[in-house]
Amino acid sequence: MSNEREGDRYFYGEAKKKREIPDDVAVVLDFLPHGNPFDKHVEHRRVPLAQVVGYKYFTLFELVVPEGENFEVGEKIYAGPDYVGKGPIKSIFGPISYEDLTTVAKENLVSVLSQIIKENEKYFLKFFNNAGSITLRMHMLELLPGIGKRTLNVMLDERKRKPFESFEDIVQRLTIRGVKIHNIEKVIAERIVKELIGGERYYLFIRPSPNESQAVYLRILDEIYRE
Repeated sequence: MSNEREGDRYFYGEAKKKREIPDDVAVVLDFLPHGNPFDKHVEHRRVPLAQVVGYKYFTLFELVVPEGENFEVGEKIYAGPDYVGKGPIKSIFGPISYEDLTTVAKENLVSVLSQIIKENEKYFLKFFNNAGSITLRMHMLELLPGIGKRTLNVMLDERKRKPFESFEDIVQRLTIRGVKIHNIEKVIAERIVKELIGGERYYLFIRPSPNESQAVYLRILDEIYRE
C-alpha cells in the first residue's frame, strides 16, 4: 500500500519513482528502537526508526523499520526504492534537516562522515588535486577548516609538482614544508557538517536548501564521482 504526503515528503510502502533522496545506501547515525518522542512528525514518535546519512551525497533522512530490528551506529543499510517493504525498511522519510537530528546523531555525524570519506578517498583526492578558484580572492580549498592562505599556497605548489596520491601523502608533503594539517577526512567531514547546518555563501558538497537562493552550489560531488 502506498501513502504519500507530498508536502512532508513522507513515503510509506511502495517506492516513489522520482525521489528527493539520491542515496541508495545510508549509514546509521542513531537508532531509536522505540521512536523519537521529540520528532515533529507524530508518525515517528512511537515507531522504531534510524536516522541516517547517505553514503554518496550525504543526504540526511530517516528509515522506519519493523519491531525487533536493530542497527548499530556506522552500519551501512541499503535503502534503495526497490527495497522498501521487502527488507528491514518499512518506509523512508526525507530529506530531513540537521536540526531534525537527535543529539546522538549530531554527535556521531563527523565520525560517520569521516568513515565514509576515508572509504572513498580516491574520489576526494580528485578534489584536492583539481579544486580551483571561486573568485579572484577565494579558492575552493580555503572553504575547508584550517586551510588559510599559507596552507593553500603550499598545497597548490605541491600538487603542481606532483598530484597527491593519498590523504597521508598530503599530510606528509605539507609537514615537510612546515605546514601542519591532520586527519584530512575529518577536515572534509567538518566542512560537510557546516553545509548541512546551512547559512553558507558557498556550498562545495551539499545542495543548499531552496530558501537559500543566493547561495552558490559548486557541485563538487558530481565532479569527483564522474569517471
